[in-house]
Amino acid sequence: MRRQPHARQPFDSPSAGTCSAIPGESYGVLHIPQWEPTQWPTERNADVNLALRGYTPTTNLVGFVKTPGGGDDSKAPQLASLFVSPHVPTFASLYQVYDWDWNCNCRSDPIDDPAVTLAELSALPGETIHVPHSGYEIGGGYQALVLYASEERLTLKYTAEDNVVAGYTLHLENICVEPNLLSLYRASESAGRYSLPALRAGQAVGRARGNRIGVAIRDTGTFMDLRARHDWWRVVDDSLP
Repeated sequence: MRRQPHARQPFDSPSAGTCSAIPGESYGVLHIPQWEPTQWPTERNADVNLALRGYTPTTNLVGFVKTPGGGDDSKAPQLASLFVSPHVPTFASLYQVYDWDWNCNCRSDPIDDPAVTLAELSALPGETIHVPHSGYEIGGGYQALVLYASEERLTLKYTAEDNVVAGYTLHLENICVEPNLLSLYRASESAGRYSLPALRAGQAVGRARGNRIGVAIRDTGTFMDLRARHDWWRVVDDSLP
């Protein structure tokens, strides 16, 4: 029997001004080569809209772990740069994202390998959230595409393809997506997704709605362990264990 999903829903209620536009930010678009759009409308696509999968709490090590082969990709996104002053935040809560059964297009059991597939990271309400730096570029000086955006979640892709098949995908939960970025995404969606919003490394994409944000990262579609020290957190302090 499948367990019912549990996510921190509804999201934190932001205080006045928390979801305001970010001064000085503007966003471009990138044409999608060899146009093969993600199955859409994306509201019903569990690869980009994490709300469809959901996630359930898990008890595990709240801190860094070593993974076999960790650190093999020196260009991997570095999650400390989610914040304007790059740092290692407190891991507030750990979760397992639900798998997806594409035969029935329905939620399956929680993913248990790796043991943790989403973490809530401590944040300050209203602080800006940024595109993590990586060693990849997708054209025009951009590092990531917006595959999905709503008022409270964002899905970014570190390649120029409109899917999660290859490369890194980053899910951000419990954020106020920057209003201009959200409008640009919705216009791109309505126009058929021939182009999508494109982002530069370090660019602000929203604000924390409350005192924590949810983060999940995938490689070639597979959900990875966010706690893997040598994969996602190298840029802060190489002396960390």
